[in-house]
Amino acid sequence: MMPSDNPRDFGEVVRDEMLMRDKISACLSHGPKTVVDIAKELDYPSNEVMIWLMGMWRYGLVTETGKPDDEGYFHYKLREENGHE
Repeated sequence: MMPSDNPRDFGEVVRDEMLMRDKISACLSHGPKTVVDIAKELDYPSNEVMIWLMGMWRYGLVTETGKPDDEGYFHYKLREENGHE
């Protein structure tokens, strides 16, 4: 993991997308989680996890479970293989 006080360049973060897609998918295979939950579990900064997760969302690999929780965080889950949630 990169230290949170030494943020990486956006391009560096994006280059890790394919590697992190598998790690995030494995994390979400146990149920819906927030960006903060995923970041803690994978030991990566939340801002980087958000970038990777939004890439997965854009390509239809994950979806939000509904409205944000009491703290304002959305929960994300893997989409089913057949495109249905």
